[in-house]
Amino acid sequence: MFSKKKRTIEDRNSRNGFLFILPWLIGFLLFFFMPMIQSIAFSFSDVKITTRGFELKYIGLSNFDYALFKSPEYLNNLMDSLSEFAYQIPIILIISLIIAVILNPKFKGRTFFRSLYFVPVIVATGVVMNYLSGNASLEEMRSAESATQSAFSSGLIDFESVFLQMGIPQQTANFIFSYVNKIFDLIWQCGVHIVLFISGLQSIPEQLYEVSKVEGATKWEEFWYITIPCLGNTIVLVFVYAVIEFCISANNKVISQAYEMLLKQQIYGKSSAMLWLYFVTVAVIVSVVFTFFYKLCLKKWQ
Repeated sequence: MFSKKKRTIEDRNSRNGFLFILPWLIGFLLFFFMPMIQSIAFSFSDVKITTRGFELKYIGLSNFDYALFKSPEYLNNLMDSLSEFAYQIPIILIISLIIAVILNPKFKGRTFFRSLYFVPVIVATGVVMNYLSGNASLEEMRSAESATQSAFSSGLIDFESVFLQMGIPQQTANFIFSYVNKIFDLIWQCGVHIVLFISGLQSIPEQLYEVSKVEGATKWEEFWYITIPCLGNTIVLVFVYAVIEFCISANNKVISQAYEMLLKQQIYGKSSAMLWLYFVTVAVIVSVVFTFFYKLCLKKWQ
């Protein structure tokens, strides 16, 4: 007789996790895997549309050579995108974490304020944005709001003159001012990230904070020695989500250029090469960041 192997909690959790992602795996194989393979084939081919469909002629690395050395805009767009990546992702992570820590404790109106920060996620959906963009009255409101913000930045508080009075050079002041203006747009994008951080904060055992209070630890010490280490996996999750959201953003110059060639000019080979170059570049950066984060932080925290 063979005795049945007892299933541990880890085994059950692994099975439940697999069942949870099973619909995504099925959708990936049915709707995404083959187009991805086709896109890779396009990037190494000269693609022509015929009555029988796509006709591919293998041309090696010619499309990648065009993107890197012959396209007048691709490298500039790539560098701009990577520079935005370098400052947007850390700012989104920091802002989301700070807001999540503020919204996590129990206080009156907590549900309302949590919902308030999630409203931009709902508003940013395709249907809602299409409705808002086609509503004339809302367009007038946005125009008035833009005029108010312009008057505020130019009249009430002139940040550029403040920077110049501090002795900061003109070019540096313009650089700082341009990035300060973008912070409000980044806050608009933090809804899902805040929810993920709140979920991670609620999974931290309260006993850890109780023990720290007995030991006389300050709130600052609790944050760095309890909260941050316990949020290690959540930080990785939010980082990956922020990277994906950044890469598919309509404001991404590389994506916009490639889609322009793909959808309007129907240049499938070169546009596919541009997208795969961008994907590989971002994947390498993410791998390097994750490797350092794992060795310097996650490995110690575990």
